[in-house]
Amino acid sequence: MGIVIRLAVSAVALWVADLLISGIRVTAEDTWGKIGTLILVAVIFGAVNAVIKPVVKMVGCAFYVLTLGLIAIVVNGLLFLLTSAIAGGLDIPFQVENFWPSAVLGALIVGLVSWGLSIVVPDGQ
Repeated sequence: MGIVIRLAVSAVALWVADLLISGIRVTAEDTWGKIGTLILVAVIFGAVNAVIKPVVKMVGCAFYVLTLGLIAIVVNGLLFLLTSAIAGGLDIPFQVENFWPSAVLGALIVGLVSWGLSIVVPDGQ
């Protein structure tokens, strides 16, 4: 049950990023199409973060130390852009136009909204 709640929180966070950032677009035509797209993109984003982010952190550990963790913003933006590329490859109507400001700010908004919602909505663990 916890994974379903985390998936819903991520989908809502992606929806908020779509509303706030003009370079992030969900181009599905109807409401249910947008909801389905957001859920699929949340799954992709979660998989990208679960698989690639730990490897990047381990390989780039020195950069995290040298920049006092600020490189994490760049890494999250790149992972968000990768999520958009994977969604485009799977013909999912989700687009992030460019790295700056769309991907970086979108990843920042998704992270903040997910954090805020996870405080409000317990995941059952």
